[in-house]
Amino acid sequence: MKKIIVVGGGPAGMQAALSLVAEGLKPVIVERSGALGGKLRDWHNLFPSMTPAHEVLEGMTKQMENAGVEVMLHTEVEGLTDGGVLLMEGKKLEGEAVIVASGFDIFDARLKEEYGYHIYDNVFTTVDVERMLNKGEVALHDGSAPHGIAFVHCVGSRDEKVNQKHCSKVCCITGVKQAMEMRQLFPDAEIYNFYMDIRMFGPGYEELYQSAQQDFGVNFIRGRVSEASPTIDGRLQIKAEDTLVGRPLKMTVDMLVLIVGMKASSSNEKYALPLSSSGFLTPRDLFSGAVSSDLPNVFYAGTATAPKTIGESICEGSMAAEKVSEYLKSRK
Repeated sequence: MKKIIVVGGGPAGMQAALSLVAEGLKPVIVERSGALGGKLRDWHNLFPSMTPAHEVLEGMTKQMENAGVEVMLHTEVEGLTDGGVLLMEGKKLEGEAVIVASGFDIFDARLKEEYGYHIYDNVFTTVDVERMLNKGEVALHDGSAPHGIAFVHCVGSRDEKVNQKHCSKVCCITGVKQAMEMRQLFPDAEIYNFYMDIRMFGPGYEELYQSAQQDFGVNFIRGRVSEASPTIDGRLQIKAEDTLVGRPLKMTVDMLVLIVGMKASSSNEKYALPLSSSGFLTPRDLFSGAVSSDLPNVFYAGTATAPKTIGESICEGSMAAEKVSEYLKSRK
């Protein structure tokens, strides 16, 4: 049976492996961490249906076990070679084709010093909030409940100053989802979303945005936050401009949540394949070749090429597996 190498064990890589098995092929997943699931492991509920993330992950993991997919954990790919990939210490893993599903990195919010992440207490990222939600321990630094919460959109997205020119696609809906979850946890809190513009592109996203305003009382303010600073009583003062009314404003809150974007994986450079201006792998063609690379035996899936939702990443996993099957048949 022909072996296919899948680089990355997140949702895209897992689905690619499952689809390869369905095609009668033998996948092997190479995952640098100690577990499958990628960043799906860190999510609490998934938008827009609020499906618990662990249900999706457990379902895919069970399918992987039933299919007997070979998995190599704690193993990192160092580059592509003729007929496979190069692993650490110069070891070569051979395969008929390679699917790169290496995912993305999270933008480091410390680069936006004006927001005070890791400088002031009670400045968090959306990644931090997801982890707190999973633990059931959403609170301020001193353990108390927040009475004022502000979300800042597009931290590390659409920002040429940090070489992140792209839209991260899921930031807006993440801010909406988390604001609604905060309302459920803290019914009396004032909750604000500061945004440049709201991009609700997916099915059910606009409805969720409307519900956040009408049913959950979340306030949306069009304007970029310029800076945050601590107050004498331990709160956070934020400065922004309300661009709809054309005036500056100051606001004091207890918790500041930075909605961090997707950054291209630092591993992308290892493949010596074309990259976009933001560092994502560039497909051969954005339409008919969206999962194909410039090499005939190398394919892409998921956020290796651009920010995507979990559902889109899973779909691309299946698509990449189908393209691998077509490629192998064409060689006969």
